[in-house]
Amino acid sequence: MVPGIAFIAALFVYPSLYGIMLSFQTKKGVPTLANYTRFFTDPYLSGTIANTFRIALPASLFNVIVSVPLAMGMLQRPKASRWVNTIIIVPITLGTVLVAEGLLNYLGPLGWLNRVLMASGLISSPIEVLHTYKAVIISLIITGFPFSYLLVLSYLSGINPRLNEAARMLGASGAQRFWHVTLPLLAPGLAITFCLAFVLAFAVFPSANLLGNPSGDSHVLSVAAAQAAFEQYNYPLASTISVVTAVVELLVIGLVLSWRNRLFRGSTAGSKG
Repeated sequence: MVPGIAFIAALFVYPSLYGIMLSFQTKKGVPTLANYTRFFTDPYLSGTIANTFRIALPASLFNVIVSVPLAMGMLQRPKASRWVNTIIIVPITLGTVLVAEGLLNYLGPLGWLNRVLMASGLISSPIEVLHTYKAVIISLIITGFPFSYLLVLSYLSGINPRLNEAARMLGASGAQRFWHVTLPLLAPGLAITFCLAFVLAFAVFPSANLLGNPSGDSHVLSVAAAQAAFEQYNYPLASTISVVTAVVELLVIGLVLSWRNRLFRGSTAGSKG
């Protein structure tokens, strides 16, 4: 266990503790709470929490909710699922930056989206999507959906199919089987999936810089931390913003997991269901 513990301590524990200690110091190393005071009293900095939530929360919810019906459909169509799964996984291989670069051309004023809409007569002038928080949400959905879908698919695969079959034989309709059998058994897995999707979306940085408005509605926590570190060279303030980011994420995860613990805790894969 020693090599593993040493590896975790070197790459995770020490940097985290160092960042926390740095957030309580001035640039000269004097202990202070001024960094936190500045963050929460400066509307431009404290507003990054709301901006990050406005981007991360819709993207996370969309990815998790849409994954459920798609994963259920793919389980019933194993042949088609091979092709669909391959297509869905493609954005993972491209990476966040490459997807954002592609969306710059697709969502631009002269991009394919506006060209198609204007050619079809649905709009008379280009719609403004690029360099807004909406473009960032679209990017997060494209890059984050594969992770959510694969996780939901794995959780659905672990649910004992005999439970659904028993409910069908007892006269339950498709909707009743979903709401009273599948969803309660899937809810704990959905909670974990949402937590992972939220953490990925909450740390948005490349999309906010390339597709959003980093000085406006896309001024998120990660952008503020990068600006403090590499533009102002204020590493204690950057560490403070990072600590605030971690605390907010842990609070959200704690709330979701506390809700999860009130749900079904038993196995959904075994014969006892």
